[in-house]
Amino acid sequence: MKKMYLILTVIGTILPNIFVLKETFTSGNIMLYSRPIDTFQSMFATNISSAFITDLLFIVVLFLIWSYRESRKHNIKNTWLVWLYTFAFGIAGGLPLFLYWKERYKV
Repeated sequence: MKKMYLILTVIGTILPNIFVLKETFTSGNIMLYSRPIDTFQSMFATNISSAFITDLLFIVVLFLIWSYRESRKHNIKNTWLVWLYTFAFGIAGGLPLFLYWKERYKV
């Protein structure tokens, strides 16, 4: 499973960030961080995008709580690096990365 989690980390990082890079080149909003107000307004621009971003933010908070508890339970070190990765590149890459680390610490 470790290999699968690494593959999913790569895929989960690349796919959403294709759109982030497209936005970076079209608007100049580098990785969606250089203009946080524009990013926030765009995320909540329509009811559809608001529904998706609210769902996503809820899942990220849930992931932070769950991964913290799992880290304590399995004595996984440096979980904050996975959290940093998640905030930088998204939950689609951060979750499988954490699952990889969890599998790695089982051995």
